[in-house]
Amino acid sequence: MGGNSLGTLFKVTTWGESHGKALGAVIDGCPPRMELSVDDIQKELERRRPGQGKGTSPRKEEDRVEILSGVYEGKTTGTPIALLIWNKDVDSEPYEELKDVFRPGHADFTYQAKYGIRDHRGGGRASARETVGRVAAGAVAKKILEREKVDILAYTLELGGIRAEKMDYAEIENNALFCPDRDAAIRMAEKIEKTRLQGDTLGGIVEILVRGCPSGLGEPVFDKLEADLAKGLMSIGAIRGVEVGAGFRVARLPGSESNDPLIPGGFGKNDAGGILGGISTGADILLRVAVKPIPSISLEQKTIDSLRRPISLKVRGRHDVAAIPRINPVCEAMVAIVLADHWLRQRAI
Repeated sequence: MGGNSLGTLFKVTTWGESHGKALGAVIDGCPPRMELSVDDIQKELERRRPGQGKGTSPRKEEDRVEILSGVYEGKTTGTPIALLIWNKDVDSEPYEELKDVFRPGHADFTYQAKYGIRDHRGGGRASARETVGRVAAGAVAKKILEREKVDILAYTLELGGIRAEKMDYAEIENNALFCPDRDAAIRMAEKIEKTRLQGDTLGGIVEILVRGCPSGLGEPVFDKLEADLAKGLMSIGAIRGVEVGAGFRVARLPGSESNDPLIPGGFGKNDAGGILGGISTGADILLRVAVKPIPSISLEQKTIDSLRRPISLKVRGRHDVAAIPRINPVCEAMVAIVLADHWLRQRAI
């Protein structure tokens, strides 16, 4: 019950709402004697923090993390790690008119259907603000993977129909959109500004590359590595699809082209995306996720209220034009959590 936890040996539980007092995460199963500081977590939170550029929510949150337990003298103790992030810049007034209204594209209707009650302020638990706990926990998972030389990189492949053509990974941290193609990033930024002025929002595609993952991670049959990675990524509110390796392109290929030939040095190509039979091959893991447009728009939309009366609605409040690029570190976090869990499970064999 609840669905607020992920993982078997490395288990993460997040908690908190968009306009509540705080949010956070509890991690159970982190190995002991691993160096961990606030700075390790803070650098990841900075990458998803709101109010840092055009097209992002003007909500000003410091997102300063506090480690409440599980760390002593700079090292993990093996006991549960509790992480806390306070909400500092909450403005619930624009949401009062939505108390009895279901916003199109949001989880308002389904939360009401499931629980018979919902926190309408900023979307409550269904808000993208919930992901701050995921990123904090993902930072701890990354520390585990760093010791094994595993690197995770999420970058903007497409935004608003504009696709990156160049793959210069060194460029990703040099632009605000985490895009490997500088020219495409400029055009994406222009599209964001144009869309913002129109009162609308944009979707896109994030690609996630995992380098250095050892072979052997993943469990048959139901805990296949790609199945758990897909679950972790699909649990992010804005994600509507996941591809592994060649993804849907394999539907148009014959087996002679789809199969990756094995060679003495590894694989001749990597359409499998680094996973076969649900188990990592040692090749790079390549994933892509489809990110839907932010559903909160200032344009008029048709909806209903709690009495199912039809109304027209213009959403007020502070919202991003696109979930990208703030969703990119969230994608990295979810992949890190799943890989850390499967790495510990493999060690237990």
